[in-house]
Amino acid sequence: MEALRYPIGRFDVSRQKESTEWHIWMLGVIPDLLRDAISGMTSEQLDTPYRSGGWTIRQIVHHFADSHMNGYARFKQALTEDQPTISPYNQDRWVELSSEIPMETSLDLLDSLHQCWVNLLHTMRPEHFQKGYVHPEEGFLSLDTALRLYSWHGRHHLAQITSFRERMNI
Repeated sequence: MEALRYPIGRFDVSRQKESTEWHIWMLGVIPDLLRDAISGMTSEQLDTPYRSGGWTIRQIVHHFADSHMNGYARFKQALTEDQPTISPYNQDRWVELSSEIPMETSLDLLDSLHQCWVNLLHTMRPEHFQKGYVHPEEGFLSLDTALRLYSWHGRHHLAQITSFRERMNI
């Protein structure tokens, strides 16, 4: 079950050895990789959980937009405030709120959001990546760690979708 839920493993910043530029590049390509990952899937396949007890593929797409929208806002907040405490949210309930939203809306949002985010990241100087925010449950996260987290997050959900496709021979 752990391998299905975390096909690339759980996030561990010490294993995210790639350069900052690589993680920025990854954020830039995630929307296209996501579109490729769901390409050709039927509505029935999109509404199938990627694992028993997990979200559907459609819910993962909406979650991507929700999570990364919050991530972008957290970056801007950390860059403009001194170690702000961010507000966590209930991911499962947010996913439920997206059930009637067309999936293309979240895909389009991700396209634009990631363009803005990557542009912001390219303007940041090394010292900006040491700024960060406080998560009430996780503690302080530098923007360097947060970048690696959101890069991992994108690859994590992409792997859930692609491993689902492999198991289902889609």
